[in-house]
Amino acid sequence: MKTLTSEDYQRASSGYDPVPERSYSIDSESYSDPKFLKAEQCEVFHKTWQFLCHEEKLREPGSYIADEIQGQGIFAVRDAKGELRAFYNVCKHRAHELVKGEGKFTTVITCPYHAWAYGLDGQLRTARHSDGLEGFEKSDFCLTPVRIETFCSLVFVNLDPDASSLAEQTQDLAEEITGYAPDIASLTFAHRLTYKIKANWKTVIDNFLECYHCSIAHKDFVSLVEMDTYKITTHGIYSSHMAKAGRRENTAFTIRNASLTDHAVWYLWPNITLLRYPGRSNFMVWRFIPVGPEETYEIFDFFFEDDQPNDTEKDIIRYIDEILQVEDINLVESVQRGMRTPAFQHGRYVIDKNEPGLSEHGVHHFHGLVLDAYRRAAGQ
Repeated sequence: MKTLTSEDYQRASSGYDPVPERSYSIDSESYSDPKFLKAEQCEVFHKTWQFLCHEEKLREPGSYIADEIQGQGIFAVRDAKGELRAFYNVCKHRAHELVKGEGKFTTVITCPYHAWAYGLDGQLRTARHSDGLEGFEKSDFCLTPVRIETFCSLVFVNLDPDASSLAEQTQDLAEEITGYAPDIASLTFAHRLTYKIKANWKTVIDNFLECYHCSIAHKDFVSLVEMDTYKITTHGIYSSHMAKAGRRENTAFTIRNASLTDHAVWYLWPNITLLRYPGRSNFMVWRFIPVGPEETYEIFDFFFEDDQPNDTEKDIIRYIDEILQVEDINLVESVQRGMRTPAFQHGRYVIDKNEPGLSEHGVHHFHGLVLDAYRRAAGQ
């Protein structure tokens, strides 16, 4: 079913060119019109790999975690044989949600409405008082599976049963991540930051994908890394953003005696960023979740060596929460207000091959992926 017309797609892509040096950005209408969000839900979020949790949450048989992907409830569970499974979070009797949050099952998943019980493999085990039903077969009422994959010790799910694996789609990304974060499997969840932002999810990601604005808007950040080493490289469905830690004292957070001296960041289509900051062993996962055409929910998860951050790690969290995020949220909310005005339709990408850390080719790459989804939504 088409969620956009051919005219919608033509307007959104009217100034875009595959060559970034001569391209305009995508049309501002796509940042505020609900029909574009509907198309993104169907053609992007319901067909791509979405981060669920670190695998530590699902190591033990019976452990589970529930989540939602743009209105579609799902949950993942480790079954008795150790296999990782995921299902739509809905009972096949009367559509009640089966689980909430996270925890551990014993041997079955029991619906809290009428107590239909399912095995951890999704098979219906018992349906109370169903013996007198004609033609009732338990095998007809199994839970509907969802694709699930462990990638670099992180668990992802995909609602598209025909999607290729995340490892196949991302080619060398796993090798890159484990090269910078070989200890990712042993890290543990330590902290979460959340934000509600008055901006379209693409506005937020546009801002993340370029550091052209950093020296203007992030004075502390540019003291943390050596900007002359900052390099953005685009790949199929991801981009890498690399820099060396600063050689002098910085005003963001202390990295004195740091064991990690690289700022290593990856953007993964459509709405996930993976980060490794200078300091002690760490890894961060940042998600941008559309709530509405002009509202985004951000979830920022921190993984450290211990579940209780030390003083230095608390300083990293403080810097991100109280300084960096405040700066970026002010930026993207201002951009979103500007997107609504008739004075702006689309802008130009600033491309500088000699200064790849200041260039906006990462935004151009992202917009190309967005337009591919719009083209499919329009049936072209």
